[in-house]
Amino acid sequence: MDISALNARGLVLIGCGRMGGALLDGWLKNGLLASAVHVVDPNPRAELSDLGISVNGELPKSPAVLVIAVKPQMMAGVLPQLAGFGADTLVLSVAAGVTIAAYEAAFPQSPIVRSMPNTPAAIAQGISAIIGNSRAGEAEMGLAEALLSAVGRVVRLDSEDQMDAVTALSGSGPAYVFHMIEAMTAAGVAEGLAPELSLALARATVAGAGALAVYEDADPAVLRENVTSPGGTTAAGLRELMDGETGLPPLMRRTIAAAAARGRELGK
Repeated sequence: MDISALNARGLVLIGCGRMGGALLDGWLKNGLLASAVHVVDPNPRAELSDLGISVNGELPKSPAVLVIAVKPQMMAGVLPQLAGFGADTLVLSVAAGVTIAAYEAAFPQSPIVRSMPNTPAAIAQGISAIIGNSRAGEAEMGLAEALLSAVGRVVRLDSEDQMDAVTALSGSGPAYVFHMIEAMTAAGVAEGLAPELSLALARATVAGAGALAVYEDADPAVLRENVTSPGGTTAAGLRELMDGETGLPPLMRRTIAAAAARGRELGK
C-alpha cells in the first residue's frame, strides 16, 4: 500500500522519541504529508511544528492510523486517554511487552496490529515483526507492513506468543551487537592495539560481516567456515568462542531467555 493514501484521513503518532521519530522520518520520506500527521509528545522535537505537523493539538476523530510508540511502563496512563477511536482506525503498537488484549480493552472495535521494530530503523535498516488481532484483515496488515517497511524489512508472525522471543532477539539484539563491539575493542587493546585503532577495526568488522551475511543470504555456518582455515588463527579463536559450556552459544541462550522473560513480565 502507498503511504500517501493516508494523507486524506491523517495519522496520529503518540510518542515521538527515538523509535517514533525514526518511523515519522521514514513516512515523510515515503510520501506522507506533514499536514496529515498529528503528534502527541510531552517533549516534541522543535522542528516538527516548522514542518507543518500538528503537535499536541486537537486530534482527528477518525484518523486512518493511530500509532502508539511510548514506553510500556507508560502505557497504563496513556491508553485511557485515547479511548474512543473506532473500527475505522488501525491501531499500530510499537511498544515491547504490551499485549493485543491490553489494546483491545481500550479499543474494542478497532483492528489492532502489534509490532516490534528495532533501532537500525533510524537508518532504514531495521527489521520489524507484526501480528494482528481478529479485526485486522489483509488490508490492515498490509497497511501496517507498508508503514514499517519505510524503515526496513517486515516479517509476519504466526502467533502473538512469538513476540517476546522477537523482542529478545531482534528488538534488544542491537544492544548485544554494540556490546560485542565494546568487548572486541577491549580485547584488541589488551593485545597491544591503541584504543582508537581497536575500535575502528572492531566497528568495521562487525558492520562488514553483518552486511556480508545479508548480501550472501547463506547459512551463517557456511560463511563462518569460509573464513576458517584448519589450524589457523580463526580456528584458534573459534575454539574459545564456540565452547559448549563457556562460549558464545550458551551465553546467547541465557541472554535471549532473560530478555524474553522480562518481556513476558512487562505484558502482565
